Amino acid sequence: MKYIKDSFIKYVLFLTVILFLLIVVSLFACVTIESIPFFKEIGINGFIISGGWNPLKSEASYSLLPMILATLYVSFLAVFIALPIGLGCAIFLNFYNKKGISKTILACIDLLAGIPSVIFGFIGLVIIVKYFEIFFNMTSGECVLAAGILLAIMLLPYIISNCSESIDEAKNKFEIESLSLGVSKEYTIKKVILPSIKNSIYSAIMMSFGRAMGETMAVMMVMGNSPILPRLFSRGETIPSLTALEMGTVQYGSLHSSALYAANVVLIFLLIIIFAIAKYLKIKSRME
Repeated sequence: MKYIKDSFIKYVLFLTVILFLLIVVSLFACVTIESIPFFKEIGINGFIISGGWNPLKSEASYSLLPMILATLYVSFLAVFIALPIGLGCAIFLNFYNKKGISKTILACIDLLAGIPSVIFGFIGLVIIVKYFEIFFNMTSGECVLAAGILLAIMLLPYIISNCSESIDEAKNKFEIESLSLGVSKEYTIKKVILPSIKNSIYSAIMMSFGRAMGETMAVMMVMGNSPILPRLFSRGETIPSLTALEMGTVQYGSLHSSALYAANVVLIFLLIIIFAIAKYLKIKSRME
């Protein structure tokens, strides 16, 4: 009876894995199939280097280059801002704060990760955007930098939690030996702890980068949503924002609709590469 029960549970779990894989493959296949008409008619070169994104003109153009650059630019900017802050917080919580208080703070940080992105977007709209308008004398504070700062705030809980976990493991492994040799805490952090978790940090960077690339609502609320080449204090538009803004208004089966699916094929391809690198680095860090 116990064998039958164990076998039943095993097969149920196996079926759930198969179902999950089928859902993922079906979603990817659906997006890819819907994008085929566009790639057949326009081609990859026209998709990347044609004259901007303007599907409503008589001679429509569907260049995704401004959106690809904006997606990468704002994601890189967010990680660049969030990483030193997040890593510094993780070091402080593990080495310079009481363990009980650190656990409470980390629990609160984890709660921040569950806040809906639209709330972050609203805060960014009324604080960050308004700040830029007042202190930088901008007609509109909606820009790439505003989106990067807001995304950095959203990435902090993830970076702090991941770095804190890795630092705690390294601390339990090396701290006693280092202190027994008379090595200072600062030297231990700089020369022992951080080098030992460098692959975990790289993995957190890549995962955060992928998370930032997929963000939609918050970025859409503060970036201005103009399909132009991005600059720090100018507007821009990411691929997720483009899809959210235009997918509901296009005619299904049109070239415009197929172009939006093609845009998401590019986004999925980029995310697969990023998450594959992050997974490789995570596995490598565990093997060390």
